[in-house]
Amino acid sequence: MHKKRRPILFILLILIVATAGTVYVSNQFILVSEYELAYGKLPASFDGYRILQLSDLHSKDFDNGNDKLLEKIRRQNPDMIVLTGDMVNSTDLDFGVFLSLASDLSADYEVYYIVGNHEQSLSDSSLKYLHSKLEEMGVQILDNERAVINRGDDSIDLYGLWFNLRYYSDRSNDYVKNDAETYYFSVDKIKKVIGENDGSRFSILLAHNPLYADTYFKWGADLTFSGHVHGGMIRLPFLGGIYSPERTFFPEYDGGLYTSGEQNLIVSRGIGNGNLGFRFFNCPEIVTVTLKKAVV
Repeated sequence: MHKKRRPILFILLILIVATAGTVYVSNQFILVSEYELAYGKLPASFDGYRILQLSDLHSKDFDNGNDKLLEKIRRQNPDMIVLTGDMVNSTDLDFGVFLSLASDLSADYEVYYIVGNHEQSLSDSSLKYLHSKLEEMGVQILDNERAVINRGDDSIDLYGLWFNLRYYSDRSNDYVKNDAETYYFSVDKIKKVIGENDGSRFSILLAHNPLYADTYFKWGADLTFSGHVHGGMIRLPFLGGIYSPERTFFPEYDGGLYTSGEQNLIVSRGIGNGNLGFRFFNCPEIVTVTLKKAVV
């Protein structure tokens, strides 16, 4: 081999190894993102209340029976777990991975679940089967409805939202632009689906798709949990996620915390891989939010 080629081959080898290592870490190393959010209207009994979010599992199994994932969750010591959709794939014939995880979680925690677009794309019989199994475990499915969460003498509201898949359409498409009323999920529409928000009470909204963050804020949710975007799948330093399931580049809500006045939106980067089957510079993520009573 020519001596001048050796450094080039060595550099190429280093790049290949580094890329392979990055892909492995990006798909297998579970990060925990922790937030502490303070609200003046939060009831005193909920000061320190911890909510753990899992989103977009897509039937992924970390180790044997998701032991690694369960260990990470238990270390967070949550008071409540919210599952914000796409926990299975629309093409799955077996929901065993998710159901096993849900069984383990519901044995120790209060668990609330909403469907994502993948669950909505299941056949009626498959979705009915999935929901029946979750209900047997004690998982509370929020089907465009409200649950009241009690702690001590106080309570807060938890809403679970899903909407027609036409609202997932890419807004840059001409047919969407030409019929904005049909393809935009407005405040009027969310009120028709889950009703008015009682602004005097602290409210949490579970909504799989963060695309309509402006609607969630205007409706009055104090804290919204979303997922769906998978962190943009590939993330670049200072630029964020590259691509969204709506086939748009550099989506506005790709992951993390977004704030409008005293309201907050958390977008999970998800725990699974989805149809593309990989993540890059974008590790699977568990989100934990600690609610605090703001001192006024």
